[in-house]
Amino acid sequence: MADVTVRPLSELDLDGITRIDERITGRYRPEVWEERVTYYIRRDAEASQVAESGGKVVGFMLGEVRGGEFGLEEATGWLDFMGVDPDARGKGVGGRLADALLAHFRSAGVHVARTMVRTEDEQILGFVRSIGFAPAPISSLEKRL
Repeated sequence: MADVTVRPLSELDLDGITRIDERITGRYRPEVWEERVTYYIRRDAEASQVAESGGKVVGFMLGEVRGGEFGLEEATGWLDFMGVDPDARGKGVGGRLADALLAHFRSAGVHVARTMVRTEDEQILGFVRSIGFAPAPISSLEKRL
């Protein structure tokens, strides 16, 4: 999409992000996204990004720099949440969001970016691989309660 602008997240993007999530998941969850947007703006207002086209949010990518988790002391850029409006997919929106997020991580002195993807989420897994993410030398484990 040639007319896409990528910029840092603001609280005014909440409705657009909620709309994209609803289109993807079929669930309307404004309270979930209000909490997340507020968190990421407080943590690092310049890290998380949104893509706009025609004055409308068409994609978002939320992340931050964290250190000291999972025995990994170095600061790490974490890509935590993302979404692209189904009508805007396949047009480079996700790649442009990732470029902006990763550039912010680099400017913060980060040398590694990480994310986690459910193995059955083939579309997201394919996307993160396409932007250069690869399996990491750490394991995700869980125990059902």
